[in-house]
Amino acid sequence: MDEIFEQLLHLSARTETLIAVYDGDDRLQYANGAFRSVYFIEPDETPLWPDLMRRNFELRRGTVIQTSNFDEWLRSTQSRRGKIGYRAFETDLYDGRWFWMTEAVKKNGWMLCIASNITSLRAHGRTVRQDRDQAIKASYTDELTGVANRRFVMARVDDMLAAAQHGNNGCLAVFDIDNFKHINDRLGHHAGDVVLRDFAHRIHQNVRRNDCFGRVGGEEFLLVMPATGPEDAIAIVECMLTVIRFSRPLPESPDFSYTCSAGIAACVPSDSASDLYRRADQALYAAKLSGRDRVRAA
Repeated sequence: MDEIFEQLLHLSARTETLIAVYDGDDRLQYANGAFRSVYFIEPDETPLWPDLMRRNFELRRGTVIQTSNFDEWLRSTQSRRGKIGYRAFETDLYDGRWFWMTEAVKKNGWMLCIASNITSLRAHGRTVRQDRDQAIKASYTDELTGVANRRFVMARVDDMLAAAQHGNNGCLAVFDIDNFKHINDRLGHHAGDVVLRDFAHRIHQNVRRNDCFGRVGGEEFLLVMPATGPEDAIAIVECMLTVIRFSRPLPESPDFSYTCSAGIAACVPSDSASDLYRRADQALYAAKLSGRDRVRAA
């Protein structure tokens, strides 16, 4: 087995195909020379994927990222990156080359990326394909907050329930911003929108690779946590609530703060998505009744 592994490493070093492996924290653990050359990565460097993308975006090299706000692009992209087992897409580089990129993700969050140069293929229809990809991205993204929308996050609930049929546990958390109507009434809808974006941004920064976080409507958000037991889920969500307590999102009101409540339900093989959602929502209601700014499990 070691000999086969050594042969694979030797072959990957000689190919022009881009090959890279990221761990569950999205840190680069292996990249062949072709990949490092395209993305300007030093031989001994193991950057986090967001840091690599930010650095190349600022220097206008590597992947072309068409946005005026990198953080919004990153939040939107990470809301979908690594959430499904496999995806494939085109990507273009600042040097004019085009690549066909595939991402395969294991249950532990490790990701294999392979990209082939398709620059020499006919460019006819490329703009149409780009427009299609942008439309697909928009259909899975919440416009206000930039995180996944109801359609995408509920599809991940279905994936988690399918895995539960084979003995893989998982949990669903429902978040609701406390007294949000009061925030809108007292400070205006613009402040309410700022709070929603702040909440999505701060929670998203603490979401693991294999988990999926999204807005399902109003001030309600879901966090899908595959292969996670209730105790771990509670610990994860409690850390998130702590992050929110310390947020001060309104520069014009520096003393303003807000909180949120959460309910958690563990999936069982007989669950439907509506069953799981209902139990998590009941746990959220219990958290609200017991004083808000806390998490309760069904």
